[in-house]
Parts: sequence; structure tokens; C-alpha cells
Amino acid sequence: MSSMSDVCLHTATFSQLDAKTLYDLLRLRVDVFVVEQDCAYAELDGRDLELTTTHLWLTFRGDERPVAYLRVLADTEGLRIGRVVTVPGRRRTGLAGLLLDAALHTVASDRTVRLHAQLSAVSLYAKRGFVTEGDVFLEDDIRHIAMVRPAAAATGHQERRNAGAR
Repeated sequence: MSSMSDVCLHTATFSQLDAKTLYDLLRLRVDVFVVEQDCAYAELDGRDLELTTTHLWLTFRGDERPVAYLRVLADTEGLRIGRVVTVPGRRRTGLAGLLLDAALHTVASDRTVRLHAQLSAVSLYAKRGFVTEGDVFLEDDIRHIAMVRPAAAATGHQERRNAGAR
């Protein structure tokens, strides 16, 4: 089993992805969201192609297969994080949190960020300054809740993290 020190972060726009990497990322998303979660929906929604979409994923050194992935979309109300996924054998190991931290630091450090969280993942996002917004709803028969991290909270959250590092 690889250690967290062997984790490699990758960031790319659609045009920067090579065919093999794109295939691996889409395969991970389909394997989890469509097959494992039994949600028959159009996983390929066109948003991956947008010039402002940023794809982030983690691999382990020496193995280019993605172990965690998310994408950041530009929306009218700020940024939206979506398609947060970790391979089944690596869940609850900190990879999703590591990837979220990287996304929030590199892409969304001073912007309002929204997402739809599966209820089982609310605490993952809350630890990073997200707060729930509205009522629980079903998305593809899975219970979700909207969450937001306002731009002002992003700055305060980063300051608290930096103070804790001293």
C-alpha cells in the first residue's frame, strides 16, 4: 500500500488531457457514479469540455491510474465543485480531503464555491468551510444537500489553517 507521501496531484483543462488520462478519469467516474451507485444518467454532460473547467486528480508515484478525481466548473454564482470520487479501495484514507484542499487552494482560493454533497460526505466539506444551504433533495435517487463556501469564508478558513501550522 502506498503512503500519502507518494501521492501526486495533477491539474489540467480538457485540452491538456491526453487520451489515456481522459479515458482513465471517465472510467473512474462511470465505474462509481453509474455502475456502483446504480445511477443511469448522462455522465458525459459537456461540462468537461468547457474552457474554464479544471480537472484535478491524484495518482500514486509510479502508477498513473487515478485514485481520486474532481472537477471545478465556472458558474454564474462562482465556482462549482463536482464529480468528487475516490476509487473504492482508497476511500476514507484522506485522499478526497487532500484533493479538495488542493482544489480550494489552487483554483478557488478567493472565490465562492458551491457543490451538491451526498449526505454521507457533508462532514468532509464542512471541515473545509462549506455550510449547508436549503433542504435535502434527491439527485439520481441519492440524498444530497447544497453546500456553499463563501469567498469571505475561504479567506478565513485559509488564515485558520495557516495559524494552525505555526
